[in-house]
Amino acid sequence: MERADTKQINVGGILIGGGAEISIQSMCTTKTSDVPATLMQIRSLAQQGCDIVRVAVANEDDANAIKSICAMSPIPVVADIHFDYRLAVSCAQNGIAKIRINPGNIGGKDKIRAVAEICKERQIPIRIGVNSGSLEKELLSKYGCVTAKALVDSAERHIEMLAQFRFEDICVSLKSSRVPLTVEAYRLASKTFPFPLHLGVTETGSIAAGTIKSAVGIGTLLNEGIGDTIRVSLTAPPEEEIRTAKLILKAAGLRSGGVDIISCPTCGRTEIDIFSLTQKAEKALAEIDADITVAVMGCIVNGPGEAREADYGIAGGKGEGVLFKKGEPIKKLPENELLNGLLELIKGDLG
Repeated sequence: MERADTKQINVGGILIGGGAEISIQSMCTTKTSDVPATLMQIRSLAQQGCDIVRVAVANEDDANAIKSICAMSPIPVVADIHFDYRLAVSCAQNGIAKIRINPGNIGGKDKIRAVAEICKERQIPIRIGVNSGSLEKELLSKYGCVTAKALVDSAERHIEMLAQFRFEDICVSLKSSRVPLTVEAYRLASKTFPFPLHLGVTETGSIAAGTIKSAVGIGTLLNEGIGDTIRVSLTAPPEEEIRTAKLILKAAGLRSGGVDIISCPTCGRTEIDIFSLTQKAEKALAEIDADITVAVMGCIVNGPGEAREADYGIAGGKGEGVLFKKGEPIKKLPENELLNGLLELIKGDLG
């Protein structure tokens, strides 16, 4: 796909926009003032593949903790600021890599100026994070409700305000819990702004519901060439957000690496326990970074063909199955030996 051409910003060494690889973000669930717990979670997220992590800064204790967190974090840290612009200034002084502000609640022009000046001095990008739940009252009055145009107008007025202070290291997000509204807003923003777009559907809910909403919203935009960095928002441990984001990017053809398991949806022809076999294979292969496709198929209709198209595969029969490698059958095994046989085949090749 042809991606939208956007200005490039640098977040602690991670490039966003301007053709850079789409980065994955998440947010800590810990109290930021609890430095050991926050760093432990950041390291866990980094191991899962998180590129940039955001932390909530609700008070001065949180802002003071930023110095230690940034000094020891393996990935760039973003400060999430609401209501008090002074916290943004403190975070900038303490080494933050990026600041996210919410135009609906950060305050007026003088407060924006203070944040812009220190961020410009220290080369810290700012994300203008517009959220449908905290849209400015005057825009709600103007449009009667939250609309895509209202969200873009909110971002635009704060972009113009930052421009008055000659600040242009900007990233923009326009999030709603409604997928169609989110998609419409980002489409309009892509036509309106030259700045990189941070994609996300907010407040999506549980893993199941949130994964679907995020995949539809983020995936739609990515396949239109829109978006430079993503955050999947789930009511779940943040590690789940990273796993889901990686799958979305891989499904969109924007990232490689890691095992891609294809498995049949099953039907009455299936004669092996394809459910548990697939789950066990997925778990066992989760830590492998190699860019390979593994087919786990349960019957003779599509199974052999799909297994042959994959790098490795199983095609099941009645109580048994055939292992495939690069389109060639390797050996037949009883059902209870298929998983170990598959794992030995893959890990033997990868070393």
